[in-house]
Amino acid sequence: MFNLIYEFKLKPTKAQTEKFDFWLEQCRKIYNYALAERKDWFKSRFCQINACSLRSEYIIPADAPRPTYASQCKNLTTARANIPALKVVGAATEQQTLKRLEKAFVSMWEQNHGFPRFKKPGKMRSFVFPTPNKVTVKGRHLNLPNIGLVKFIQSRDILSDAVIKQIQVVKKASGFYAQLTLAWAVDVPTAAPSGEVIGVDVGLTNFIATSTGSCVKRPKFFVDLQRQLKLLQQRVSRKPPGSNNWRKAQAKVAKLHEHIANTRKNFHWQIAHQLCDQAQTIFVEDLNLIGLSRAMLGKHCLDAGWGQFLQILEQCCFKRGVYFQKVDAKKTSQICPNCGIVTGKKELALRVHQCPDCGYTTDRDVAAAQVVLQRGLAAVGYTVKMLAEGKYIGIPVMQESPRL
Repeated sequence: MFNLIYEFKLKPTKAQTEKFDFWLEQCRKIYNYALAERKDWFKSRFCQINACSLRSEYIIPADAPRPTYASQCKNLTTARANIPALKVVGAATEQQTLKRLEKAFVSMWEQNHGFPRFKKPGKMRSFVFPTPNKVTVKGRHLNLPNIGLVKFIQSRDILSDAVIKQIQVVKKASGFYAQLTLAWAVDVPTAAPSGEVIGVDVGLTNFIATSTGSCVKRPKFFVDLQRQLKLLQQRVSRKPPGSNNWRKAQAKVAKLHEHIANTRKNFHWQIAHQLCDQAQTIFVEDLNLIGLSRAMLGKHCLDAGWGQFLQILEQCCFKRGVYFQKVDAKKTSQICPNCGIVTGKKELALRVHQCPDCGYTTDRDVAAAQVVLQRGLAAVGYTVKMLAEGKYIGIPVMQESPRL
């Protein structure tokens, strides 16, 4: 079974848009109420018996069970019988909101994420229809439960032999979108190392550099529009919060952020397909992205979006049958790919690798990509002798790296 997510832009009427906003607001209230219930329970267990706060304290019986997804769903059923506004929203959609909160707590416990936060008005951006038998596609319309037929722009054909598992309605700055999760009954074979092999190094001067010598300059998606974004944010700060002009200015800021994210993602997909066209086996660095984002050049690292690019490249390789693997990224720029000695750290301004032992000279990023290639080949079973003989590694000495 192969899961796909197709995203289509919705064209709702004015009444349907108001209904979407109402659903989002009700889901936000449910999320905040359930979070407050869990937070109060945790707070009541924090202090010691002999050291309670003199100012205020949460008084909850000691035998009160911890709020869970199951217990809060049961309480939601009771609340729907007493609150008319909750009856307007589908029960399954409201339960998915509680499941989202449960996932947030699981991420906090297992992945060391922060404590879940309350959502301000307008910050709930999506809700889910988890009942596939009630969601159907009729021509250019989606039939959503309790909402009706909603027109959408079908930018691609929906697979006829795929089954719709759920639909998520997402609100963005440019409008509402529908994300269809499709279950496709196909067996995708696992790719094996074969054919042309390349190593890829990511950087700030060159977005990527390959072991064959190809380099792509890094577009500055956020930095180039930073001045325009600053002006728009200044206009927001000068308007009364909550006014119509303030909302219009906020919308312009959100649209610019969405434009930056879309252009970056489109660029990543283009580079990923170019790499898959060049080789059947791709090795990349396993980077510490969190550490890089907190370093001196953190803004530029986040602007490059290496984490998103590596995820997109892995997805692209999976779809196109290309073998993908991450290798150790330590000291890839400090090793000569020709003789293997450690040349030491290089200053960021030094863009040329020149080995003091063998005299091998090439672009710094290309040399790092060649080291990544050697580590990748060693990881999939090629011996040191085979690497020394130059099998699958043609490292040309280049004075200038060609561009893709």
